[in-house]
Amino acid sequence: MKISAPYLEVTYRHGRVVAAYYYLPRRADDDVARTERREAGLLVDYADDGRPIGLEITTPSRISRELLASTLLSLGCGPLVPGEFDPLLAA
Repeated sequence: MKISAPYLEVTYRHGRVVAAYYYLPRRADDDVARTERREAGLLVDYADDGRPIGLEITTPSRISRELLASTLLSLGCGPLVPGEFDPLLAA
């Protein structure tokens, strides 16, 4: 699946946020080639050419706006868009 703009997908169970995935731009033929553990509850998925293609957020309650912003910047993905993670952080 080709993705031209990042977007957040949040998974709920019994009305509570249990996980989320932040899709980064990717080509239609990109698959996850490797995953790197960052902070507790945050994993980065990479394509086979080393480009980051997504952030797995496995423990949303442990994730802060600052951590997301610094992770995106360290990956060369640009700044955190205001309001983009509000649904996740409010849960």
